Amino acid sequence: MLSGLIDLPWWGYVVVALGLTHVTIASVTIFLHRHQAHRALELHPIPSHFFRFWLWLTTGMVTKQWAAIHRKHHAKCETEEDPHSPQTRGLSKVLWEGAELYQIEAKNQETLDRYGHGTPDDWLERNIYENNSVGIGLMLVIDVVLFGAAGLTIWAVQMMWIPFFAAGVINGIGHYWGYRNFNCVDASTNLVPWGILIGGEELHNNHHTFATSAKLSAKWYEFDIGWMYICILQFFGLAKAKKVIPTPKFGAARTVPDSEMLQVIITHRYDVMTRYMRALKQTYQEEIDALLRKHNDTFKGRGSDLRRLVLSDNLAAAEAAQREAALAHSARLTTLETMRAELAALWARSSASKDQLLAQLHDWLERAEKSGIAQLQEFSHRLRCYAA
Repeated sequence: MLSGLIDLPWWGYVVVALGLTHVTIASVTIFLHRHQAHRALELHPIPSHFFRFWLWLTTGMVTKQWAAIHRKHHAKCETEEDPHSPQTRGLSKVLWEGAELYQIEAKNQETLDRYGHGTPDDWLERNIYENNSVGIGLMLVIDVVLFGAAGLTIWAVQMMWIPFFAAGVINGIGHYWGYRNFNCVDASTNLVPWGILIGGEELHNNHHTFATSAKLSAKWYEFDIGWMYICILQFFGLAKAKKVIPTPKFGAARTVPDSEMLQVIITHRYDVMTRYMRALKQTYQEEIDALLRKHNDTFKGRGSDLRRLVLSDNLAAAEAAQREAALAHSARLTTLETMRAELAALWARSSASKDQLLAQLHDWLERAEKSGIAQLQEFSHRLRCYAA
C-alpha cells in the first residue's frame, strides 16, 4: 500500500478528513457567504487571503461567481429565476445536482455583471484563483504526498463536501423541510438548532430573514459555530461584525403609538409577523374548522388545501380567486387576513410619510382591540409593548 509522509491509524484519517472539510466549511460561511456576498462583517487581509487560498485548493470556487449566484438567489428567491430553488426545480434536483446548477449559473455573464460587484479583482484573483483546476490538482498532490493512498480518499471527501452539503443540503432541504423562527416571504427553514456540521448555515430561515447579519443564530438554544469563529477573529482584531440579528425588547404598553414605536415595529417586522401568526394560530384553526363544518359540501375533503390557500401570500390568479371565495364564507377569517395584510403594509408602503404610517398604525390598533377576537386584542396590546 502506498504510504505518505504521515502514517495514521484508520480513525486518524477520518479525523483529518473531517478537520480539513470543516476548515473549508468555515471558509465558505465566513468569507464567501457572510463577508463577500452579504458584507455582514469586515475581515483583516490575513484571514481573508487564507480563506481565498484554502477555497482555491479545496473547492476551486471563484469568489465573484459564488457571491453573484448567492445574491441572485436572495433577489429572486423561490421564483423561476432562482438558480437553485427546490420550490421551482424540485427537491431531488437541487439536493443531488446542486453543484451542476451552480456551474450552469456561473456561466451566465449577466448574473456575474449584475450581482458580482465588490468582489476581489486583484492580481491573485485574476492570475491564480480563477484557475480553479490548478488549485484542486495541487490539493490532490498534497493529500497523496502527506497521506499516501488514504490521501486519495481524503481528497475525494474534500471535493464532495461542499457540493453536497452546501449546494445540495442547504439550498435544497433548507428551502423545503425544517422549522421556522420567522415568517419571511420565502420557504427557507432552519434544519437543526445547532449549526456545527455546515458552519452555522443550518440556521437558514434566520439567515434569509436577516441576510446581512453576521450571526445566524436567533434563539437562546441555537448555536452558530461560524459566529463563534468570527468572535475569536474579533478578539484578535482580525474581523469586525457590522450587523447581527436585532433582539426585540418590551416595556410598558404605549397608550398612543409614536414614531419610536413605529420604528421599532418596522425594525422587528419579521418578529412581529411571526408573533402574529403564533398568537392567532388557534383562532385561524378554529375558524377554518368551523368553515369546513358549515360548508362541508363546498369544501369536503379539501381541509389541507383550504388551510394552504388561506395562509399563503403568493398565489396564482385562479387560487387567489378560490381563496377570496373561501374567505367570503367567514367574517372572522376575513378580519384576521385583512388585519395581517394591513399590518404588513406598514413597512411595505415606501411612499407613505411617517405621519401617514403612524395614523395607519393607530387605526390598526383600535380596530384590533374592537374586533371582538380575544387573541387579536391580546396581540394588539403586545404590539404596544415593543420598545427601543
